[in-house]
Amino acid sequence: MSASLATPPQPDEAAEAAARRALAELVANGDLDRLVALARTFGGAADALSDDIVGRLAGTAADGLDLLDRVNRSGIARALPAIAALVASGDLDRLVALARTFGGAADALSDDIVGRLAETATNALVLIDRVTRTGLADRLVGLADQWERSNLITDLLTALDRASADQAAGAKPAGGLSGLWQLLRRPETQAALGFGVAVLEHLRALRAVKR
Repeated sequence: MSASLATPPQPDEAAEAAARRALAELVANGDLDRLVALARTFGGAADALSDDIVGRLAGTAADGLDLLDRVNRSGIARALPAIAALVASGDLDRLVALARTFGGAADALSDDIVGRLAETATNALVLIDRVTRTGLADRLVGLADQWERSNLITDLLTALDRASADQAAGAKPAGGLSGLWQLLRRPETQAALGFGVAVLEHLRALRAVKR
């Protein structure tokens, strides 16, 4: 019966010696302590992972994969060259600053300011509607066209410019009644006063007819 029992394998003395030398080297350079500390760290982390934490990690990983799939399917890779150009030129920073400016302005708009802006816009629309319905816009356009054809605005601006130059180049008025008398004696002054009086008379006549 003893002959039927299998003989246990004898350990290889060379392999055992090599294992002892490797273990002694690990102990000598401190790697064995580091391996033990690493095993303890992983063991503590595994013990700390509850079912809830594992579920949340799995959910986060699933959401990340879903987001990556959506990004790939949306074709956002085609926009990367344009985004890179914006970054290189500094336009992306300007867009961010502009967005922050608009965001700050939107945050600063109180209900009172928004109400006043809405009221101003409403009044402007009402004014535009009235001008359009009464025909005032057409009359203003016709008047502007008449002024343009007659060069009235150009002549008026030229006259103002020349009068300013004459006043700057001329002598300072002496003042008093004698100076006023000398001014009124000039033919140019009398012609200008006559022109002003004629304009006022025609304006008064037109207003009297409309009444």
